[in-house]
Amino acid sequence: MHLFLAALDILLRIIEGLIFVRIILSWFPIRRDHPIIMILVQLTEPILGPVRNLISKSSVGSNLMVDLSPIIVFLLINVVRNIIFRILI
Repeated sequence: MHLFLAALDILLRIIEGLIFVRIILSWFPIRRDHPIIMILVQLTEPILGPVRNLISKSSVGSNLMVDLSPIIVFLLINVVRNIIFRILI
């Protein structure tokens, strides 16, 4: 069981790290067709995309100039991590 929890924790931290790298790289004028950016988008968009769609459909999110989906995903990952660890430990 501890091996499963350790693997899950590592996976969630990798996802958080990839999203963080994507956030940082979005601040720089890097071409979107750069191979590293394309891989990063392919790995993170399945997680960020649905959250971004939910935010944009809300009354608050439709007027935002900032993408809040990474922040929401970070919060959701922490909630999921805490729930799973409390249930299984």
